[in-house]
Amino acid sequence: MSSGILHGKFPREAASLAGKVEDTTLPGKPLVMVGSYFIAQGCFSVYSMGVDTFTLCVTSKVTKANLIIPCRQQGTRVLMVTRREEMGVWEGRSCVRFKCSLTNTILDVLRQRPGWVEVKEDGDWDFNWCDVGWLRENFDHTYMEEHVRICHFRNHYELTRKNLMVKNLKRFRKTLEREAGRLEAAKCDFFPRTFELPSEYHLFVEEFKRSPGNIWIMKPVARSQGKGIFLFRKLKDIMEWKKDGIRSEEQKEEAQVESHVAQRYIENPYLINGRKFDLRVYVLVTSYLPLKAWLYRDGFARFSNTRFSLSSIDDHYVHLTNVAVQKTSPDYDPEKGCKWQMQQLRRYLTAKHGREAVEALFKDIDNIFIRSLQSVQKVIINDKHCFELYGYDILLDQDLKPWLIEVNASPSLTASSQEDYELKYRLLEDTLHVVDMEGCLTGKEKQVGGFDLMWNDGPVYRQDVGLEALGSTYQIANTHLGCVNNRKKQLQQLLKPLPGQKRI
Repeated sequence: MSSGILHGKFPREAASLAGKVEDTTLPGKPLVMVGSYFIAQGCFSVYSMGVDTFTLCVTSKVTKANLIIPCRQQGTRVLMVTRREEMGVWEGRSCVRFKCSLTNTILDVLRQRPGWVEVKEDGDWDFNWCDVGWLRENFDHTYMEEHVRICHFRNHYELTRKNLMVKNLKRFRKTLEREAGRLEAAKCDFFPRTFELPSEYHLFVEEFKRSPGNIWIMKPVARSQGKGIFLFRKLKDIMEWKKDGIRSEEQKEEAQVESHVAQRYIENPYLINGRKFDLRVYVLVTSYLPLKAWLYRDGFARFSNTRFSLSSIDDHYVHLTNVAVQKTSPDYDPEKGCKWQMQQLRRYLTAKHGREAVEALFKDIDNIFIRSLQSVQKVIINDKHCFELYGYDILLDQDLKPWLIEVNASPSLTASSQEDYELKYRLLEDTLHVVDMEGCLTGKEKQVGGFDLMWNDGPVYRQDVGLEALGSTYQIANTHLGCVNNRKKQLQQLLKPLPGQKRI
């Protein structure tokens, strides 16, 4: 080590340097390692800072506060100066290199995030918002350092492929019935009767014959945006599909059968102005072991463009609420769209059915999130590098019973209107706040922006001032779906500098 200059490399060499390196011009003031960052005390200044290395230059002027030197800082910019003594394990970065394979709202959010820098193609990255195709081809062959984050779990499809979701839910229900009884297992009765085809074709036929006249809906297990979906009433319709329609042209050449699910159609959906709708709700999972899940306050209801009727089961504009389907309707109005914000829907339902009934409904919806995540908790490969933003599709029937239709690993981030863009921008911005590449959170937060922590290795409850005043011990789930989103005020409070802290 040259006189007056201290060189180091991190994170691997950090442990060997910590508490051992002491310059004669820094009497009694060694370099101190805390967690994954250094606290240098004494007479020094930052001389240079590379991606993986740092150099401190000794000066004659005594620094009056600790200088926090985070990993992966570039240039000579110092992230913060603070006197805070209990920093915990801080893994933040002042510069985050990101890679993004999408060209919609998420790219706008990433490019406008302070301190984040886009890298191209083969460049090293700290954060990757990839599509599931990239994940499938590259995940197993990509070395990821401790701090790296990626937006999918390796086998996310255990929850997001229609057939596997049902398979895992059925298995989980049987486990609950065996271990906790039928009453507990009944809490999983939120998905329609479903069969995988062609593997469960004979079971499906038996069920079909037991309930003649019912309407069924056929869905490819791995497609989205309403592609390949159709409704049927008669077994001959499925026979024709089995014979002729089960293969695409490519699959015919490869002699492969595309898996589908046949699902009991909800024939009594809740209607508003005579139109069917479903809910799109966002759930963020940052860990499966232990399970840690966040629920976003905003979401929306997607309406069909045509009044509901069971007499025209071939009309997709009546029965499918996907925006990708509805926007192809001849009378679709892009300005009006086919969406209600979740707050608007909750107000409507409350005015019509009362607060108590609507709170019971949203409690049942919360149950869908938790039970579905628990059903795959033991099969999803947990990885500290991964998180997942799920798009849940939920349908309400006339009895205000919610039904889980499917879970999307890649919910559409393309905006259909300015209002839709703003919602998705806020959602993605808050997703990055929760993932917390910058290291701003303590890990004890129950709310981050529009996200509320609903499960943290167990249910999370909120403190209700009114109930506390009455001396009640009644616990309310920490979820606020469709309630006022106070994210702006909350983020200002959450991310403001600590007393004595200065951001440079």
